[in-house]
Amino acid sequence: MTSQPHADPTTSTDEFFRLEPASLTPALLGESPFWHPLEQCLYYVDIPGKALFRLDSGAATPSRWSLNDEPGCVVPLAGGGLLIPQRNGLWRFDPATGEYVKLLDPPYDASKRRFNDGKADAQGRLWVGTIDDARQPESALYCLRDGVFVPMKSGITTSNGLGWSPDGRSMYWADTKAHEIYRMAFDVGSGTLGEREVFARFAPRGADQPLESYGGRPDGAAVDVEGGYWVAMMEGQQLLRLSPSGEVLTRVELPVRCATMPTFGGADLRTIFVTTAREKRSEAELAAQPWAGCVLKMRVPVAGLPVQFARWPS
Repeated sequence: MTSQPHADPTTSTDEFFRLEPASLTPALLGESPFWHPLEQCLYYVDIPGKALFRLDSGAATPSRWSLNDEPGCVVPLAGGGLLIPQRNGLWRFDPATGEYVKLLDPPYDASKRRFNDGKADAQGRLWVGTIDDARQPESALYCLRDGVFVPMKSGITTSNGLGWSPDGRSMYWADTKAHEIYRMAFDVGSGTLGEREVFARFAPRGADQPLESYGGRPDGAAVDVEGGYWVAMMEGQQLLRLSPSGEVLTRVELPVRCATMPTFGGADLRTIFVTTAREKRSEAELAAQPWAGCVLKMRVPVAGLPVQFARWPS
């Protein structure tokens, strides 16, 4: 597939938007990538594969650690190590020593839902949402405060798309099943949220609509220094960059059907890494799209915001 940058018609596609695999080691459902600025590497998880990966800068094959339950996401921890919200609770993992410790039980019935997309804000508070196994609108967005998961928003099915504007005054949040992305006023000091408003809405797939004409539904996201919101469109075979007003500025066609989340990395934060999925895809699709499940990468003309480190307790 070819990339289609619309933000700047003069941008050279010889340098930017050229997709290639960062690693050819596939995950079933790769998710939650982030670039660790101190270790200069990419971390991400495989949710059904119950695994954590680390891809070092310049490496072709990632390191892999097995986990004892499905990870929803992975977040760097201030002082070293990682926080991993799993179906069975919140865990701390230290890749250097292998220490793997449970910190908290989940704030929900783990037989019905699990943690999904999560990130830390600028104050080190962990925000993490859930996904309902029965795909009912009974999921929520939680904030970890003083060692307790506090529900902040509810009434959605698949919590995704977390991100903050460069000034920290807006939070983005998506419901993948509803095909909607929301924006909420955010107070950096207190971590309080305003009412949610629809930032972007996408057409659901029709009953008999072929995948080739379906634009996809919003999954994971990342924000750049100009306030552009980059979102992976699950089953839409594309990555979109939206303006702060919700307008599509850039559309990048992907060589795989199911992208899950972008993140900015590399020394200058101008490389986008995109996790993808191969779980439950047809044999014909996988044969036609051999990079499915791999991490893809491309250079882009604008840098991304750096990852924020979570604090425990927060």
